[in-house]
Amino acid sequence: MKLGRWKKLATETIFSNNWWSYKVDKYLLPNGREGEYHYAFTFGSVFIVPLDSDGKILMVKQFRYLNDRFSIEFPGGGVKKENNHDFEAKKELIEETGFEGDLKYAAEFNPFNGVTNEICKVYIAVNLRPSNEFKKDDSEEFEILRLEQDEIEKMIETNEIYDGMTLASWALVRKLITK
Repeated sequence: MKLGRWKKLATETIFSNNWWSYKVDKYLLPNGREGEYHYAFTFGSVFIVPLDSDGKILMVKQFRYLNDRFSIEFPGGGVKKENNHDFEAKKELIEETGFEGDLKYAAEFNPFNGVTNEICKVYIAVNLRPSNEFKKDDSEEFEILRLEQDEIEKMIETNEIYDGMTLASWALVRKLITK
């Protein structure tokens, strides 16, 4: 059986904030039936894997409110409507680590394609240097960790690193980073 595309009939935005919108689409299936699809619309996200001059990887430890626990992650964040992925990657690297560097696009993925349209672009940052533009977001506190690849692997195995976006980013770039 050949798979068919759904046809969007209408979109309604139920709620919006600076990071995402909750939308409901009315659609038509190839068999003629209509339905509703509820989802989170975003302009995308970025995750950055920063490599220092010693080959260590910078990660940030921060408190995550929804799970009431600390999380070790790569720097990253959402793309705002007025920006693009490259701009946000540069900004997030500076905001979360205090460093800027040369960014190289590595890969992209959708973190939950049944619930969001979000595309997360993953970058590798090299030639890190302290940034004069460093400004912390008031709601974020970070502890910077400098880790070897094998330390990251061990922290994933023990579930110390559990963030899905970080896990996906690491799966996509770990073979691109030479020890």
